[in-house]
Amino acid sequence: MTAAPPAPARQLSRALAGVLAVLVTTGWAANHFAAMIPVLREHEGLSHALLDGVFGIYALGLLPGLVGGGALSDRVGRAAVVLPGATIALAGTVLLLVRHDAAGLVAGRLVVGIGAGLAIGAGTAWATDLRGKVGTVLAGVALSSGFALGPFVSGLLAEFGPRPLSLPFVLSAALSAAAVAAAAVWSRSAHYAAADLQPVVPGHGRSVAAALSWSLPLAPWVFACVTVAFVTFPARVSSEYAGPALTGAAALLALGSGIVVQAAARRREWGPRAGTVGAVLAGLGFLLVGAGGAHPPLWLLPVAAPVLGVAYGLCLREGLLDLESLAPKTARGTLTGVFYVGTYLGFALPVLLVVLEPATGASLPLFALAVPAFVVAVVRARRLVVAEHPRTADVPHG
Repeated sequence: MTAAPPAPARQLSRALAGVLAVLVTTGWAANHFAAMIPVLREHEGLSHALLDGVFGIYALGLLPGLVGGGALSDRVGRAAVVLPGATIALAGTVLLLVRHDAAGLVAGRLVVGIGAGLAIGAGTAWATDLRGKVGTVLAGVALSSGFALGPFVSGLLAEFGPRPLSLPFVLSAALSAAAVAAAAVWSRSAHYAAADLQPVVPGHGRSVAAALSWSLPLAPWVFACVTVAFVTFPARVSSEYAGPALTGAAALLALGSGIVVQAAARRREWGPRAGTVGAVLAGLGFLLVGAGGAHPPLWLLPVAAPVLGVAYGLCLREGLLDLESLAPKTARGTLTGVFYVGTYLGFALPVLLVVLEPATGASLPLFALAVPAFVVAVVRARRLVVAEHPRTADVPHG
């Protein structure tokens, strides 16, 4: 007797699981390089400035992929953009595995960035198409999980494993390949239109301008917060403690805090005021790291990293939910890409801080950065009082 085909809900769940797996492994591939910076510096003799630049140059490949990939996915479908994008990121990881000179690292990170840009923006929009608000939140959690686990696991492998320059890249490539294969198979089974099961509820105020005006002010603080926590801070501590394990632990602490707060926000149904809290915590986190100066004490890490991590999680979650609530569905991929472009500007912050330090000192740029974060918090809080947000009515306890 032939088994009945899977129910639509089961097909949707499988497709969503595949999309989330791609987001986890793409986030892993994008971020685990942070833990490889001290390893490459020690084994290959590369400079601190060069490696910070290689880490940040990923954004140059990422930004056009985010905008172009999101817009393209609105026209040709999410799978047609996400799966090739994740495959390109996989190719970049393989390049990083085989080339550890400056040119190879720059090329590898650029390729990873291009692929990640295609996969992340369109992948988040795909998850939203499949499960609405739930899909949006899960996409943020999945991406955060990859960002956290990548540097943590790679840091442990680099610190204690037998092949510190290759094993972390091999694992990342293997996980990416498995996720792409699973997503390709499972999304093919969901051949019907997910929009038929997850319709966008029409409402007042749904427009490109409204979506961006609410979400974009939160975007810069997303990755600015966590890169300060796991790139800038570990680079400043005493060489007695510096190493891939410290970078991985900092990433896990910051990004793990972001994952926990996103899960708590989903469970307790926090409303748009959480974005205000996220911006406030971003400013506080910058003040804490700035107060540590050029050589912060190690004990400051478990204090500052969770603050910055919670700020990251709230700003990411609320920015994406603002888009889910306000973006026209026909522009969802494009606007998600634009939002992520704003978030990834934060990847340039560690390089900018290194460049500015000889002229301004280690603390002043971070103190200055806290000011616009607080301004965003005040403006958003005021706007929530005087203007109606579509999620405020749904979540009375905000």
